Parts: sequence; C-alpha cells; structure tokens
Amino acid sequence: MLDAEELSGLPATFTTGEALQAGVHPRDLYRLRDQGDLNELSRGVFRRADAPVPRYPDLLAVARRVPQAVVCLTSALALHDLTDDIPAAVHIAVPRTSRPPHIDHPPTEVSRFDVDTFELGVELVEAAEGEHVRVYSAPRTVVDVFRLRARLGEATALIALRRYLAGRDARVGELVEFARALHVAGPLRAALDVLTAS
Repeated sequence: MLDAEELSGLPATFTTGEALQAGVHPRDLYRLRDQGDLNELSRGVFRRADAPVPRYPDLLAVARRVPQAVVCLTSALALHDLTDDIPAAVHIAVPRTSRPPHIDHPPTEVSRFDVDTFELGVELVEAAEGEHVRVYSAPRTVVDVFRLRARLGEATALIALRRYLAGRDARVGELVEFARALHVAGPLRAALDVLTAS
C-alpha cells in the first residue's frame, strides 16, 4: 500500500495521468486524499498536502487540466490589478480550433480566440512556488476586454484602460500594437483620446 512519502517523486501539483505513469494506482490517490495527504484541486488534479500553499490554486488547477489555455479577460484583469471585481469563475482562452474543455470545479468560463493571434502577449505568472500558469499580459488583456466590451461591459473596459494608463509600467505603444493586431485600433484610439484629454 502506497504512503504519502512515496509520492515525493511527483511534482507538488500533478494529474492522475502523471500519477499513473509513476506507477501510482488511482485507489491509492483517493485513499491519500481521504486521509488528508493530498488535496484535490479539480477533477484529476492533486496537490501534496506538504507542499506550500499555492498563491492562485484555482488558476493552477485549471492550467494543469488545460495546459495550452491562457488566463484571460476578467481573471487576467484581477491578476494585473486592473479591476476591483473578484471573478466568479476562472476565465481562460483556448485556440478557436480546439475543443473547449468542460470544467465544473473550479467554475471556469472558456473563450475561443483566433489561432493567428492566440500567443500574442502570453506571459507566465507563478501560481505556486516553482509552478507557472500562462496569462495574457496587462496590455493584451486591456485590448481583449475592450474588444469584447459588448459582452463584458463598456464600464469594465474603460476602467481597465484607465487603470492601465495610470500605472507606472503603462506602455501605450504596446497597447496600440495589440489593438491593431486584434482589429480594435479605432475604438481604442478614440477611448485613449478621451481619457488622455480629461
């Protein structure tokens, strides 16, 4: 019978598939979970109880389930401190050509983005010690929220843009480049003119 020490060869956060490849039987995973040696972050995603507490456990869980996904929209706004809203779900993007995943826990919303621009502005954020998730950069996120403002709300887009411009690291040129690439340069420039004039 497997004990918690025998999981030391696995990373702090791992999937059932990774455990199976390491020779761990599923019944041992669930027994260790039930006795508190493992935490189940999402279906099929486990974290050792002796590992440091993750900074963003929900993002980590979703990233392990969908490695090609990128944290976007409201979740990325929160990461970049461009909103005061607390997202009700983890918002991720996947390429338009892929099948959107269905994740019940943590609550997850999936957007499908164009393949040609999918990797633009992707950066890594440490969700737990030594474990990173893919997230869109602050300027890419502002442009995405602005581009999808009919769905997310004009106020959300304008607040994000205003907060981004007020930040020390604001790069207006990069913002405009993303806006061009994502076909929203005209509306973004109009909003920039209004915000910088006031």
